[in-house]
Amino acid sequence: MIRPANSSRAAKAVLAVVALVLLSSCASLPRIIILHDALTPEEHLNLGVAYEKKGDLDAAMKQYRAASKKLPVAYEYMGNVCFGKKDFSQAEKYYKKAIEKDPGNPDAYNNLAWLYYTEKIKMDDALRLATTATSLKVSDPSREALYRDTLKKIRQYLSSAGNSGR
Repeated sequence: MIRPANSSRAAKAVLAVVALVLLSSCASLPRIIILHDALTPEEHLNLGVAYEKKGDLDAAMKQYRAASKKLPVAYEYMGNVCFGKKDFSQAEKYYKKAIEKDPGNPDAYNNLAWLYYTEKIKMDDALRLATTATSLKVSDPSREALYRDTLKKIRQYLSSAGNSGR
């Protein structure tokens, strides 16, 4: 059977409308868009410090993690947050990572030494770490005094009766 020309045009028009509807529905499919981070690692670190001061430790950790991709010191900050939460095993992990990534950072050595002193564990390591912290160059003399104080406390503990350093 031969169709009249009008029905062929109508069929084409219907197909065109259906095609447009199908194409427009594809626009609602999820798209993956890769955004570049607008903040520098330093800005993430500063934002983390601000969150930490406000007591929002989870938000601080998120910012420190973002900063740690480029700034090794961020691992020390993550260790400090964990130390504050009394999650000493995580704090130890982050302080060690900070030392691994930046062996010239005296704060990381001192903080790990202080963690060991606080927990009264690995005291020989605490002594070695505190000694290293005091031997590294610092730009702030108050930090140097802090490192010497940590070393002094560890030595006093080790010299007290019955402490073997372990």
